[in-house]
Amino acid sequence: MSSSASAPATPARKIKVLVVDDSALIRKVLTEIINGERDMICVGASPDPLAAREAIRALNPDVLTLDVEMPKMDGLDFLERLMRLRPMPVVMVSTLTEKGSEVTMRALELGAVDFVAKPKLDIAKGMQEYAEIITDKIRAAAAAKLRSRAPAASAGAGAHKSLPSLAGGIASTEKLIIIGASTGGTEAIKEVLVQLPPDGPAVLIAQHMPEGFTRSFAARLDTLCRITVSEAVQGERVLPGHAYIAPGHSHLLLKRSGANYMTELSQSEPVNRHRPSVDVLFRSAAAVAARNAIGVILTGMGKDGAAGMLEMQRAGAYTIAEDESTCVVFGMPREAIAAGGVSEVVPLDRVAARVYAQLDAMGTRAVRV
Repeated sequence: MSSSASAPATPARKIKVLVVDDSALIRKVLTEIINGERDMICVGASPDPLAAREAIRALNPDVLTLDVEMPKMDGLDFLERLMRLRPMPVVMVSTLTEKGSEVTMRALELGAVDFVAKPKLDIAKGMQEYAEIITDKIRAAAAAKLRSRAPAASAGAGAHKSLPSLAGGIASTEKLIIIGASTGGTEAIKEVLVQLPPDGPAVLIAQHMPEGFTRSFAARLDTLCRITVSEAVQGERVLPGHAYIAPGHSHLLLKRSGANYMTELSQSEPVNRHRPSVDVLFRSAAAVAARNAIGVILTGMGKDGAAGMLEMQRAGAYTIAEDESTCVVFGMPREAIAAGGVSEVVPLDRVAARVYAQLDAMGTRAVRV
């Protein structure tokens, strides 16, 4: 053979996925979805955590999909042991129920990268309709940076350095903090919010999450934070010391009514395949709050928020992106930086402090109390 002849291209290694679910139907459907992709393969399907433990040893998967409610060992118990003894990317497969959403929030705290919600009706058909979402989440999980988890005893607001209250205890009603996130965002948002003082500016948040899960997310944050955290509703006044999370069924927009900021929910078409969309929230903040807003984009897959953050910056807002070193997935911050709309890039543990430093520079003086 001539030395100039090209050798055949070496195919990229496929993502090895282990499916863990007590439902034979779900195991079958997920296996078909995964094996239908060119860049991944289902190397096994286990009906319970005990079988999964042996499969992990034998098959060495790159990503695990894990059901929440299973026999022999609860999914959360298994996840906690797994992340302590053999950390690996996990995508939870959760039911669309109140209990399911609360358990899923706990799974994300324990170290799961992301989750997929099982449809309530016609599960096989519904899971097939979610195929693109499922495989995107598996790809993101395979590339994700696993975040070390603090011991349970130190979890919560007390584990974070709290920022000082504002001068005189009076918060600005004009200043706003606008946050967008996706994969890995639930824990990143928590890390930012638990540091905020109760008299700080209002916070509006778009986190990619299905309907039913945002309420549990907000309720969980409300128990951990000094500010009041709730799922946003239509037409409520935006108040200092409060954080408003876009509900999973709607875009969240900032509006004005006289001297007041107000919330608006919209069920218009998804943007960048998402509803709620970070771009929609950021663009509304650019139009309504302009230089009175600080935009923050945290860990997440894709490009949602990049265009909106650029609009915020052009309107006079200060914008911050999470640094790659602390992102679970660097997609959204990377796209925002590449678009030229980011004023500053900082690691997650410094985001809240940098937001308040900028508020200080904007004239909202902060002092230690």
